[in-house]
Amino acid sequence: MSKRPQRQAVGRLLRPERRHQPKETLEKLCHRAKGVGQSVGVVRRIRYQQLIKKIHQQPELALCENTLEAFKQKLRSNGLIDDLLIQAFAMVRQVAGRELGMLHFDSQLLAGLALLEGNIAEMQTGEGKTLTATLPAAAAGHSGIPVHVVTVNEYLARRDAELMEPVYRSLGLTVGCIVPRMSFVERHAAYSCDVVYCTNKDLVFDYLRDQLVLKQNSNPLHLHSERLRGNSELEASLLLRGLHFAVVDEADSVLLDEARSPLVISGGHGLSEDQVQVYQQALKYAAQLKADEDYLLDRQKRSIQFTGLGEERLKVISRNAGNYWASKVRREDIVYKALTAMGLLDRNHHYLIRDGKVQIIDEHTGRIMEDRSWEQGLHQLVELKEDCELTSPRDTLARMTYQRFFRQYLHLGGMTGTACEVRGELWNIYGLPVVKIPTHKPSKRQYFSPQFHTTANQKWQAVVDRIKAMHQQGRPVLVGVASVGQAQHLHQMLENEKIVHRVLSASHDDEEADIVACAGERGQVTVATQMAGRGTDISLSDEVEAMGGLHVILTEYHDSSRIDRQLAGRCARQGDAGSFEVIVSGEDSSITRALPQQYSLWRLRRAQKKVERRHAVIRRQVFRIDERQDERLAFVG
Repeated sequence: MSKRPQRQAVGRLLRPERRHQPKETLEKLCHRAKGVGQSVGVVRRIRYQQLIKKIHQQPELALCENTLEAFKQKLRSNGLIDDLLIQAFAMVRQVAGRELGMLHFDSQLLAGLALLEGNIAEMQTGEGKTLTATLPAAAAGHSGIPVHVVTVNEYLARRDAELMEPVYRSLGLTVGCIVPRMSFVERHAAYSCDVVYCTNKDLVFDYLRDQLVLKQNSNPLHLHSERLRGNSELEASLLLRGLHFAVVDEADSVLLDEARSPLVISGGHGLSEDQVQVYQQALKYAAQLKADEDYLLDRQKRSIQFTGLGEERLKVISRNAGNYWASKVRREDIVYKALTAMGLLDRNHHYLIRDGKVQIIDEHTGRIMEDRSWEQGLHQLVELKEDCELTSPRDTLARMTYQRFFRQYLHLGGMTGTACEVRGELWNIYGLPVVKIPTHKPSKRQYFSPQFHTTANQKWQAVVDRIKAMHQQGRPVLVGVASVGQAQHLHQMLENEKIVHRVLSASHDDEEADIVACAGERGQVTVATQMAGRGTDISLSDEVEAMGGLHVILTEYHDSSRIDRQLAGRCARQGDAGSFEVIVSGEDSSITRALPQQYSLWRLRRAQKKVERRHAVIRRQVFRIDERQDERLAFVG
């Protein structure tokens, strides 16, 4: 039986101890946890409503350096007791009103309280998560706690830090922002600030770099003695000041969707001629094997399995290839990777070619992952497949999963528009209840009847027809596609129809802010991968609002229904007008491969749920591996 360490908030216990029951199935665990997480969230929400009334009753505060310093001392002496918490939130709200002209709504105050006490706040898209984060971040910052505000991409981290900096500055707090390509000195200075905006990937990689530094001083007693001696040299070599308090934006994406893939720091070494020859031979032999006869390819499960006949054929065709191929384990492993490169990794879906290099596309965000590569020769095999210049393979120096990393925070909270579907998993793995936040204004979103087509060609023609109809009315249209390849296909169809449009995908990521900012203009047509699904705002003019607002079209169900719901949330935000429509086909994606030949809309949704359950099982397996690793590390000290 394993027991998760308790995390403590300032001045109060954050969450109770819980024990995991390994004999229970994932479904039973999540069903039980869903009920617990929901009931905790409801009880806390009732208490928060009472605090909000008192926040509004606080008098206008005249801030100066002395009053701020006195308030900080109270917080650091007493912790965030209710009286001081009310004052802290009232202070942040009043400053935001003066500096930005934006007073926090009650829904944002409710979410801020939920975040500060270790919950996931489910806020609908467009409800102002950026402003909401200032409430718990400033309160914790005044308490002397280093705060990390974690976002899903570099653009949002920089934008949010710049927008909210006047609020923090007026409150006497410093703000840092971590973005790629910063020097060590710049990163060190940013992490020294009271509130740090950063991406989840940058944060974990910086943590891993610190771990590599600490490994060189691996004796715990030595480390402790160096700190007691005030060894500034050791402290200066580390970036982070510890994992104290994190507010995670788009929490379901960061904490769950990306939890299956570990982040790895690697060191490169030269590529020998023998290695190049082995990679070339692997692709050659893989091309000679026959699907369904020598190996079984399952794109839905993303798996490849050799048959007995395939193992024997591979042995025969490679018998004169050299010593490397004499080993059954080695030859099957490298050819397995070659088959993966050829059969499971698709150009313009899993990666694209830019400047003659293979660049991986993040399947969760649709963005390019710079300086990332597949491990153990797979990346080099893809490079050979695409006739790109070979890069050096890399050895793993340190690795970490998001599940293991974020569970180490003493205090953790998150925001997302889509948490209810996975509230059981969030409670079971992180101990985070979900608090559903009501919208500031009633939603006006209209849902069109979904369209199902037998073939992809019929679907794309229906999509173009709908775009033309909306375009003639002058309404802006946002079309969500699943890959760069589909974006290019629809782009060509719209070109043929002479419809002016813009494309947002991994190959246009440098134009993201500009494209999204214009997506709500009269007559604008925007084709986007899931990059446009999170974090950025689309404003509407009064003229567009009167026409019916932004119309959003979903052209393919994703692996997770939450991503589909995020796309729907791009329209009808903050009480605006808007509409959403689903146009799909039986030939869409990998989820359809689990279906019988008689496709239907109902079967597509059922297949989507099946994929979601499989991903949840994988995350649970990763979580248990992390727990066992933590237990081993604790045992060896």
